[in-house]
Amino acid sequence: MGAKMITLTESAKKKVNSILSSQGPGSKLRMFVSGKGCAGLTYGFDVTTTIEDDDAIFDNDGVPVVVDAASLPYLTGSVVDFVDSLTGSRFDINNPNAKSSCGCGDSFNPY
Repeated sequence: MGAKMITLTESAKKKVNSILSSQGPGSKLRMFVSGKGCAGLTYGFDVTTTIEDDDAIFDNDGVPVVVDAASLPYLTGSVVDFVDSLTGSRFDINNPNAKSSCGCGDSFNPY
């Protein structure tokens, strides 16, 4: 899909694979944005087996990531990493569409 890509690092692929395998066959990672958060939009993740007509599906070496049409413009080009550190475990998103973000990194402003 060219430039409209969501990429998972090796660490993120491992973690997502672990989550999806525990959820059963046909499970996929759904990534989205919603209109809340201190900087404007916040990231969201869910496990789904449902694909809507306007969803985009990205294959990351066999790890499927589903993004709805409304979220796709805000997530295009993003790289998702999984960080496991002394302060906790989390998904970290490097989003080229974020013009600013909050201090905790959970939300961003695309404008």
